[in-house]
Amino acid sequence: MAASPIDEFVAALHRQIERFASEHGVEQAHVEIELGDGARHVLDSLAPAPGFGFITIRQHKREDDEPDEIVVPVGFIRRIELSHAEEKAQSFGFSLPPPD
Repeated sequence: MAASPIDEFVAALHRQIERFASEHGVEQAHVEIELGDGARHVLDSLAPAPGFGFITIRQHKREDDEPDEIVVPVGFIRRIELSHAEEKAQSFGFSLPPPD
């Protein structure tokens, strides 16, 4: 079965995050996503599910009322920022999926 464009997008983004962490000598990158409505989320991980133009982002919760996972259309992503996890006060790093 051929990979969908969403699967390919997420896999390419995982490679970009892994490359960034490797080039900057950090174990985990700090990954923050900004959505079209201006909401910003610090990511723990992201997955190509459920597909059909949507991805699932798992965020580091800051407040009890925030959801653990958010399903968003790929077109709703405004930007994705990568930085050193060590530079962010009380931050967490992005967890890459295990190798196939």
